[in-house]
Amino acid sequence: MIMNCLWKRFLLTSCLQALLPATGLLNAQNLSVHWEELTAADFVRAIQKSEATCVLPFGIIEKHGPQLPLGTDLINVRYVAEHATEKEYAVVFPAYYFGQIFEARQQPGTVAYSAQLQMELLQATTDEMGRNGCKKILILNGHGGNASFLPYFAQSQLASPHDYVVYVFTRGQMPPGRPALKTKTDMHAGESETAHTMISRPDLVHMDRATQESGADLHRLDLPEGVYTGIWWYARFPNHYAGDGSAASHELGQFDMNAWTEQAENVIRAIKSDQESLRLQNEFFENAKHPLETKQ
Repeated sequence: MIMNCLWKRFLLTSCLQALLPATGLLNAQNLSVHWEELTAADFVRAIQKSEATCVLPFGIIEKHGPQLPLGTDLINVRYVAEHATEKEYAVVFPAYYFGQIFEARQQPGTVAYSAQLQMELLQATTDEMGRNGCKKILILNGHGGNASFLPYFAQSQLASPHDYVVYVFTRGQMPPGRPALKTKTDMHAGESETAHTMISRPDLVHMDRATQESGADLHRLDLPEGVYTGIWWYARFPNHYAGDGSAASHELGQFDMNAWTEQAENVIRAIKSDQESLRLQNEFFENAKHPLETKQ
């Protein structure tokens, strides 16, 4: 009987060992979307699976009222990137927060890099992404203060040849059916952004603190329409809080985050299908070598 049991155990062990390589091969196909979680070999497969499409979620480190974490923009945009790429596969670059936030330098915890470093670091980052096979790079913007910086960066890609294309996307208009806002001012750490973080990281939202500071617009400048000055934000919202986060709801947050994720998913799908941008970019670079030969 003992010999019979040992024989059965041997057969069972042999069968399990025979199955292990196949199981490992199967799991290898279930690739993470996170760049930093992939092995070198899996990264090669991930680039192939993504059709050379990579996402750079771009946040910032700044105060978000009294109730939200400093990394709110980064946390929320990473949430969107991760959920969008689960449905439309792409490789997601690690946390990136080296953007424009000079207007919050007076607040604790803000990390504001020089304008020169912002440009150089982002260029070096996309260059390295391109060198590693990312020929379509989507910068998914999660910070309002990058609204001018990132389009300028994308435009600057025409200054010298690249074998990849940079795309920039910021959340679009919310679709019909969005829950009505309870507040009139909702620009930063207010009702919407607090609701978003209630979905992405509810454990980091301190709703009991939302009314500890004022997010009211102080209107401290009186300038003609169309005049811009960098101090405008501080003049209106010195607490770096624009709105009232206490009005946030889980319902609003879920609606917005679902819509934003779907938008990002559709953008990734469209970028994968885009065969013209790189072709036209290469054509442009070639024509730029001989501007006097360009047909007039």
